Amino acid sequence: MLIFGHIGITLGIFYLLNRLSSKNNFMAYFPWIAFGALLPDFIDKPLGRIILFDIIGSGRIFAHTLLFGFLLVLAGYYLYNRGKPELLVISGASFCHLLEDEMWNYPGAFFWPLFGWEFPKDTISGSFIEYLMIVFSRAYDPRYREVFISEIIGLLIIVFLTASIFKRK
Repeated sequence: MLIFGHIGITLGIFYLLNRLSSKNNFMAYFPWIAFGALLPDFIDKPLGRIILFDIIGSGRIFAHTLLFGFLLVLAGYYLYNRGKPELLVISGASFCHLLEDEMWNYPGAFFWPLFGWEFPKDTISGSFIEYLMIVFSRAYDPRYREVFISEIIGLLIIVFLTASIFKRK
């Protein structure tokens, strides 16, 4: 899943949760949700695919673990109790990212360090540019249905939410 899938589907989840709650504060957290939806990739892709490529060679490392999510929730809850809910929103959106990536299918990374200190290598090798080209080509190729469909759904949710924002104004 790429940008549209992560942001759109996560925004959709938060929008539905907001509709079910009595509070109507979804729009106030819109940028924090979008940031949290991409946070694991913001951290892990540069770190594991560029900086530590020779050692790790994976874009799903520290920020794609339950440990990272748990620590983020703890910090977010601490700040939430002090009247600053943004980090808790970011942590929820980051956890949605892990669900959308189906990280339970990668237990070596998801449950790190329970199964050892090593992270599994990516199945896509090569430079970061080659990696990005392969990932982008798969994301918008209907033959790779899972990624393609999630990107289309995410884009549709973003369009729907954007239209509803402009409709209110």
